[in-house]
Amino acid sequence: MATLREAQKEMTRRLLLDAGLELFVSKGYAATTVPDIASAAGTTRVTFYAYFSSKMDLMKALINERLNAALDRVPSAEHGSTERELVAVVEDGTADRIRGWLGTTAARWDAIRPYTTTAFEAAAVDPEIRALLEEWLDEAISDIREGLNRADRFPAGTRHMRGVIAINELDYVARLWTPGTWGVDHEGMLDVLTESWVGSIGAPTR
Repeated sequence: MATLREAQKEMTRRLLLDAGLELFVSKGYAATTVPDIASAAGTTRVTFYAYFSSKMDLMKALINERLNAALDRVPSAEHGSTERELVAVVEDGTADRIRGWLGTTAARWDAIRPYTTTAFEAAAVDPEIRALLEEWLDEAISDIREGLNRADRFPAGTRHMRGVIAINELDYVARLWTPGTWGVDHEGMLDVLTESWVGSIGAPTR
């Protein structure tokens, strides 16, 4: 019986997260209310508040749980979260390895775009979400810096900035690029992005 109750609670929480994301995308974060989310999930405000303290709390769960899971980010005592493969790719630094990782990441863009687009919209009106999003980007930047530290590549004082440039560039393209945008198709986009990453964080060719 306890297992059934736990399964029902998990299902209700999942329905609330699904409904919240769908409404944030269709109506906008600012225009969506807790009653909207509860109704779309087929439940009540009272039930909503049994799981989340506010729509901001639900947005945090979407970022910390679903977005991190979609990007293979795992908890890290040092950085909050980390993607070990990204650290290894940066440490390697070759164009082939970087392009392979960017290609794998780009294949997820359609799935993660609702989360990232909504998160940036929420950050514009909610300081706590803005702080969380900045922290989330900093964690990805830390992966770049860690990879460069392991490779001992580029002056140490420039490694964080190189991570800032690479991650913010990737985030912008991931949120806004679609086939044909800016005059490039999928392969062209990956070529240009790879060239940029190799120039800013990659290993010199021998």
